[in-house]
Amino acid sequence: MEKILYLECNSGISGDMTVGALLDLGADRGALERALGSLGVGGYHLHFGRTKKCGLDAFDFDVHLEGVEGEHHHHHHGPEGHEHEHGAGMGHHHEHGAEGHCHADGEVGHHHEHGAEEHFHEHGEAGHHHEHGEEEHFHEHGEVGHHHEHGAEGHFHEHGEAGHHHEHGAEGHFHEHGEADHHHEHEAAHHHEHGGPEHHHGHGEEHGHSHAMAEHIHGSGAEHHHHPHVHRNYADICAIIDRLDSNDRVKELPKRMFRIVAEAESKAHGLPIDQVHFHEVGAIDSIVDIIGVAVCLDSLGIENVVVSPLAEGSGYVRCQHGVIPVPVPATANIAQAHGLTLRLTDNDGEMVTPTGAAIAAAVKTMDRLPASCRIVKTGMGAGKKDFKQANVLRAMILETEESAGDQMWVMESNIDDCTGEMLGFAMEMILAAGAADVWATPIFMKKNRPAYMLSVLCREDKVEELETLMLTQTTTIGVRRYPVSRTIMDRRNETVSTRFGDAQVKVCGYKGKQYFYPEYESVKTICREHGVDFRTAYDEIRRKAEEAR
Repeated sequence: MEKILYLECNSGISGDMTVGALLDLGADRGALERALGSLGVGGYHLHFGRTKKCGLDAFDFDVHLEGVEGEHHHHHHGPEGHEHEHGAGMGHHHEHGAEGHCHADGEVGHHHEHGAEEHFHEHGEAGHHHEHGEEEHFHEHGEVGHHHEHGAEGHFHEHGEAGHHHEHGAEGHFHEHGEADHHHEHEAAHHHEHGGPEHHHGHGEEHGHSHAMAEHIHGSGAEHHHHPHVHRNYADICAIIDRLDSNDRVKELPKRMFRIVAEAESKAHGLPIDQVHFHEVGAIDSIVDIIGVAVCLDSLGIENVVVSPLAEGSGYVRCQHGVIPVPVPATANIAQAHGLTLRLTDNDGEMVTPTGAAIAAAVKTMDRLPASCRIVKTGMGAGKKDFKQANVLRAMILETEESAGDQMWVMESNIDDCTGEMLGFAMEMILAAGAADVWATPIFMKKNRPAYMLSVLCREDKVEELETLMLTQTTTIGVRRYPVSRTIMDRRNETVSTRFGDAQVKVCGYKGKQYFYPEYESVKTICREHGVDFRTAYDEIRRKAEEAR
């Protein structure tokens, strides 16, 4: 019985969608919280809840970041999903579908660009200015302006003696700080209702929130950041992951995911990997998402994963460098480097994040689903945006049963220019890599050239790996493959005692009868150590096995 995870990415994939889908499948939430707690990273709390997408019930997982000076930052994408970020000095921000609004209280004004609607606020001593479509309000309150631009990717901050400039997006930010620091203080109370029981946070001001069917767990740790935009390179990320209280397999998978992102960003920006600084993906929420995926997969006991083609949107997104096309360069680079299939749709905007693409590339072990299987369980993780189709990542645990009707794959290649040494070495490597069998058949090819047909028998999950060995360890330039069915006997290995010592025998059963086959290595050892012929040793082992019945 083999267990396979199938990720159906018909609405793309992101980190929070993946964690939500795995939790919905039954991954151990307690194990996730304990693992994250061992990182020693604070400043966040986890949201576990339910939401509906096009009427479908889905798990809503989110990471809410907390600041230190009463700062509170929210993103709301659509009426159901919500995302909270709490940092130090970014004001209070909500996004509701296509409409956004921003409030900043303190000495610095804010200007935000939110795609369909733009709002402008300046707060200080004398005025307040809003731009809301056709409606305009103006108040002057301050001596210093604060300018934000929100796009799809990138943050850029310059802090001099008199101004503060931000460009915010979903994928990265860059900071330059001048001589003057900046500080935001919030004294006003904010209250938001989302349709359920309230939860409160103390940050030097009063915030009330209500969320239907939601729970919020606070993270704690030794790491505290007094600026919400933390830059980390790959080595910094690995140092955090190394603090994880888990096994090596769980630790290696997040490192691989971040490495995939680093390589993609390195190519996109023309920088060495050690100079690539993670921005959005290096924030606490993305670290939690990526580590969360690894912990949940381990909790579910998943070994093999099939990933469907990734549905991606179209159009453009704004980043710190300007307006760029979808898929964004990092996502496109990951898809190219790791053989991910993108299926472009007419949905406007990004559906596959670089984090989501990295998860798909890192966890995929199989290219296709088995010919037949049983659905054991289905889970759905909600995305934050709303599309015309349900914005969910569906995950299914499938089971295949190894039985008398076992399905296998045969791969073949005709080779007329490979030396015997090279062919023998390739066959050894293929067998060691997990092939059920490998053999070479003498044939004649075109122009009556003597050649060999190299054949490999394997399970479906080994097709890609063994095909790679055939193409790289021989001189062939192509491999054909096809599925086959086989009938196999029940089998087990046993140890029997003979007058020559212990020996291994294979016991096979079919339709009520049993058959005994001494293992070759045991026969060979007896022949060499006791000076007897092969037939004598073989018959002795089989007779003792039959008597033991």
